[in-house]
Amino acid sequence: MKNAMMCMALALTAATGLSAGQVFAAEMDKAQTIIRNGEQASSKGSEQFFTGNVRIDPLYPANNEMRSSGGSVTFEPGARSNWHIHPVGQVLIITSGVGRTQEWGKPVQEVRPGDVVICPVGVKHWHGAAPNSSMSHISICEEKEPGKVVEWMEKVTDEQYNGIQQ
Repeated sequence: MKNAMMCMALALTAATGLSAGQVFAAEMDKAQTIIRNGEQASSKGSEQFFTGNVRIDPLYPANNEMRSSGGSVTFEPGARSNWHIHPVGQVLIITSGVGRTQEWGKPVQEVRPGDVVICPVGVKHWHGAAPNSSMSHISICEEKEPGKVVEWMEKVTDEQYNGIQQ
């Protein structure tokens, strides 16, 4: 462990121009944060941004050094997000159930536990549960500017949700 820390300090020294002592001291001043299960309150997904019953459980907030944030989102059967884009993209890790996702102008895709959906910067999309199954995913987003991780758009119509081309 000590050797790994020293290797990391030497690599950072070369990359930053700081002395090994400065890098090691800076690394030693940092500490992990543990957010205990149940410390953060769940919230209901707003009808302004979601159709159906959606529960949002925050996992971790963005902070000054790490701009990403994470949350667990559970969609009841048939529930879904509005169309939206992310200014720095989004990663979804499907953890349970059966879900759906769609990019604007493309077919609806089914997602299952273990699937990872990478939503590129600025790609208009939606995601939610299948008609007869709930679906949960972990969402990881990064802030482009403080507090800005998503741009919400119009509701997904029943026709879009059911994959009927308009």
